[in-house]
Amino acid sequence: MRPAIPNFATVNRAALPHLEALCARWLGGGRRIGAEWTCGSLQGERGASCKVNLRTARWCEFATGEKGGDPVSLAAAIHRLPQAKAAHRLARMLGLDGEELRHG
Repeated sequence: MRPAIPNFATVNRAALPHLEALCARWLGGGRRIGAEWTCGSLQGERGASCKVNLRTARWCEFATGEKGGDPVSLAAAIHRLPQAKAAHRLARMLGLDGEELRHG
């Protein structure tokens, strides 16, 4: 039996206050510049072609054109996962329980 698809809004809302720490973990070659995490790519290299707005979670990898607007889509792009699987992994990282995930 597959786990239920988590409430993406709940996961995104819970992740937003931790976005800088998540970016530091996932995109380790980057750094904060103003309100953005800046790095070279979704693999976290040094550089400036990938940016994540730490207030809104809008992100873009300018070299490839990949973009999104929330922590779940960022996690999915970085880890090359379907969004539902990325949401589950992110929820586990944030310590969200099953009830929170279903109902938000």
